[in-house]
Amino acid sequence: MSKPNPAASPPKHDVFQAIADPTRRGLLLLLVDQEMPVTAISSHFPMTRTAVSKHLRILEEAGLVKERKVGRETRYRLDADPLRELKSWLAFYERFWENKIESLRRYVESDDTDPQQQGEDAAKS
Repeated sequence: MSKPNPAASPPKHDVFQAIADPTRRGLLLLLVDQEMPVTAISSHFPMTRTAVSKHLRILEEAGLVKERKVGRETRYRLDADPLRELKSWLAFYERFWENKIESLRRYVESDDTDPQQQGEDAAKS
């Protein structure tokens, strides 16, 4: 039985961690329709190419970005498949949002001008 190696590389990032950062979300938007080298990607952000590369590495570890070598250049492209996990997770909670939105719609569209009655109607939902 082997012991865990403390010097082993840190665990890969998951989709939720990867998209938590606004810069990484911006990178994903930039790569939606095209494959780009890091030099071109870097020109869209107010940070060093090294910083952009670190963000791209996190996205790659989460499976959201694929890279390929073309000569000496590394090009990056979006792989949206891992976002399905996120979509499934959010879909579960959608029913709660829909219920609240429906209650708000009924409240706003109510003909009753008595605020107390409207509050009681919303509480029943």
